[in-house]
Amino acid sequence: MTAYRQLLYSNYHSTQSGRASGTDRSALFLRERKQFSEEILPLLEYMNREAKILDMGCGSGSLLSAMSHFGFADTLGVDVSPEQVALAGEMGVRGVIQGDVLEVLRSSKNKFDLITGMDIIEHFTKDELVELLQAAYTALRPGGMLLLRTPNMDAPIASVFAYGDFTHELLLNASGAQQVMLAAGFSRVDVLPSLMRTDGWLKEQMRKITWSFLSFRLKLELFATARSSRNVVFTPNLIIKAIKAS
Repeated sequence: MTAYRQLLYSNYHSTQSGRASGTDRSALFLRERKQFSEEILPLLEYMNREAKILDMGCGSGSLLSAMSHFGFADTLGVDVSPEQVALAGEMGVRGVIQGDVLEVLRSSKNKFDLITGMDIIEHFTKDELVELLQAAYTALRPGGMLLLRTPNMDAPIASVFAYGDFTHELLLNASGAQQVMLAAGFSRVDVLPSLMRTDGWLKEQMRKITWSFLSFRLKLELFATARSSRNVVFTPNLIIKAIKAS
């Protein structure tokens, strides 16, 4: 691990995820779990609840907690940050270990039905990401799914998320995400918009109306430059769903 990663990951919650949220760790954990319950779990609705799952860069374990409430029991979370792993234990999340996720993947051939990675792949260089994706492909069982979330460079004011974390290395849009996933061997890749929601009914209605105008303007800009918006996603994050051939 490079020097800057050793420094920043050792206290990642204190210096980044917890600081940026503006809330205490319990409130942040609950907010993340709610987000995952509404954004990620619907994509797993038809998956066998006995599926073997690995969550890469699991952080506080908020996704694993949401999965547990959804009925999934055979889960493993791996995070490089000792502070994050300790926080997961504090939040009552089981099956979280500190370690190098690449080493776990390399020792797990055809082991998992689902591998998830929320806000993790942007922390790797291009070479590291290709290595990670190939290792994840090998660790998945035939027909298994890799499900990722990452900042979207086609989003309005993308720099807010893309450059809001010093540890970010690689940034993608929908087309680039499809390209690298297919190159890594996955047979089908879908890139979906992330969930956007604001607390409060009136604020959420205003947000939806504003977003409809903004997304129309963005599509109009693409049209004006003789490009299609058909495969372009504008939400702040991308949800990447990649399937290993059966």
